[in-house]
Amino acid sequence: MYEESDSLTVGIATGAGRGMGLECARLLPRLVDHVILVDRDEPSVVQAAEDMGAEPFVADVTDPVALDRLAARVAELGTLRAVAHAAGISPTMADWRRVLEVDLVGTALLARALRPLATRGTATVNFASMASVLRPAGPDDAELDKLMADPLQDGFLARIRAAAGPSIESPGAAYSLAKRGVTVFTQREAVRVGPLGARVVSLSPGLIDTPQGRQEEQAHESVGRMLGQTPLGRMGLPGEIAKVVAFALSDDASFLSGVDLLVDGGVVAALTAVKGGW
Repeated sequence: MYEESDSLTVGIATGAGRGMGLECARLLPRLVDHVILVDRDEPSVVQAAEDMGAEPFVADVTDPVALDRLAARVAELGTLRAVAHAAGISPTMADWRRVLEVDLVGTALLARALRPLATRGTATVNFASMASVLRPAGPDDAELDKLMADPLQDGFLARIRAAAGPSIESPGAAYSLAKRGVTVFTQREAVRVGPLGARVVSLSPGLIDTPQGRQEEQAHESVGRMLGQTPLGRMGLPGEIAKVVAFALSDDASFLSGVDLLVDGGVVAALTAVKGGW
């Protein structure tokens, strides 16, 4: 069904069955010859791929065997050019362990699987969150950052629990920390693959109008308050995030690596102004 050629450039979008992952997937054909949509929800990813003329790939990003199969499929097709890693879960969707496993450990597992395919021109965007930026700094942050730079180490969750204390058992706290971990891990990964000519950045969306975002708004009054303080006065749209991702993956961003891109409509600036008394 799919043409196989060493000359093909390949793009991957995870979490591509819906929301921001799907919007990122829709822009990948501008950058690559062949697009693979990854999602654990088979019906949604198959339908999305059919609509786009892309290739569906059913996988959970916490499953290393499935991710190895994904890497093998990319190698079959050609050259890995772009990865939009949007798969993740929010605090209302799981307990603290699962949040860390999907949002942070899953990011590291995907990077490990695809790292052998990294070459000059390969670019990756890992989704973090403005929650990591708003998270209050703590005295143990240096130790936590050191741990989160290597999420695949033995006993990772137990080590994080010991370093962060019982507060980490709140899914909201785990989410903020996991997304902080994505930015820390991304910095390390950028240093690791940079000599190959590959780039990696993280992207921190603000309040975005997706089913997942609306679910969090309904569950937490603080989300509504933040929305009221957003200078642009609205939620962002998934397509707006996807356009930033597409730029970061493009050759126009060829010197962009190892940084986090905050795309939040100005809410972090507004909250900082309130806190700082500007």
